[in-house]
Amino acid sequence: MSAISHPSGLTPTQIEDLQQRAIAVAQNAYAPYSHFRVGAALLLEDGNVVTGCNVENASYRLTTCAEQSAVATAVGLYGPHIRIRAIAVANLNNTASQPCGACRQTLHEFSTPDTRIFFPAEDDTVVETTVADLLPAAFLLSNNSDQ
Repeated sequence: MSAISHPSGLTPTQIEDLQQRAIAVAQNAYAPYSHFRVGAALLLEDGNVVTGCNVENASYRLTTCAEQSAVATAVGLYGPHIRIRAIAVANLNNTASQPCGACRQTLHEFSTPDTRIFFPAEDDTVVETTVADLLPAAFLLSNNSDQ
C-alpha cells in the first residue's frame, strides 16, 4: 500500500522528517544573547535536504537566521540554481516561529509560489502555508536567468 500524499505533494513521513531535521539542527544554534535557538530544513527539488541554524552576533543586526543559513549552505553545495520544494522551521523555545521578513524574501528567491513552509504555531501545532501566502508582495528586480 502506498503512503497517502499530503496536499503539498509530500508524504506525512517526508514532512515529519523535515520537522525532525529542523529540530535537530536547532540544537547547534549559536544563540548566547536571545537564547532563541532555531533550525531550518530545506527539501530541494532534487530530493536533497539541507539544514541550517541561527548564528547570533553581539551586534544583533549581524545575526544570521536559520533559514538564510540553510539557503546559503544549499547554494554553496549545489549552486545558485537550487529550487526549494518545502521548508520546515523549528525552535527549541516552544513558541511560534515563522520566517522573518528578510528570510521570506530570501526563501522567495529560491522557491516557487507554491513552495510549502511548515512552522510551529502558538498552540503547539504546525502551520502549513506557502511562500506566496507569507510574502504576497515579494520584491522582484527581474527574472534573472543569467545566474
